[in-house]
Amino acid sequence: MTIRVLIVDDEELVRTGLRLILEAEPDLTVVGTAPDGGSGVAAARRFRPDVVLMDIRMPGLDGLAATRRLLGDPDGVPCKVVVLTTFDVDEHVYEALRAGASGFLLKDVPADQLVHAIRVAAAGEALLAPSVTRRLIAAFTRRAPAPTGPPPAGLADLTSREVEVLELLADGLSNAEIGRRLFVGEATVKTHVARVLAKLGVRDRVQAVIVAFRTGLVPVDRDPPG
Repeated sequence: MTIRVLIVDDEELVRTGLRLILEAEPDLTVVGTAPDGGSGVAAARRFRPDVVLMDIRMPGLDGLAATRRLLGDPDGVPCKVVVLTTFDVDEHVYEALRAGASGFLLKDVPADQLVHAIRVAAAGEALLAPSVTRRLIAAFTRRAPAPTGPPPAGLADLTSREVEVLELLADGLSNAEIGRRLFVGEATVKTHVARVLAKLGVRDRVQAVIVAFRTGLVPVDRDPPG
């Protein structure tokens, strides 16, 4: 299956570089590029990509607003959005995750990780950049208003293994990496992740991590396992 990608970035050099990297892969094709959020949304509706690489800081409609517009429309394009950023801590990235983005990457990420991220997003998994995810979500979890309602009803129903899986999600591990860490198969990990999402009542892994941090189930300053 070929994964269709749309690149939205205000720098022509970045768009060109990303296109060259992605089109070197046999299973990826760039269906279009756009220089800002407004034209990016229009291009997504026209080309219907599987994955949109979305810059945050752009003139006109920025990446955050474009992500909300794309993913907030129930009749919109059924695509995944991966946010690109130059900064390792950017409050807009956190807001993009809350808007439904499947994850984020730094623009200096190695090419193989970029390609992997697109494949992961296209497969329906949320991507968490391990080097910065915990700092970013933890920082803005602390800044965000305290939850006004009760915690998710299923929070107390998580098993010890599901909490362990959630901690590894917070460390940015993929299903395969979690499987190797826990000495179980990837299919088993997928089952655990699905149960975590269902119990917490969230749509993806990113939202699960945010809930875990905000409720204190996973301490934001927990040292990731080596």
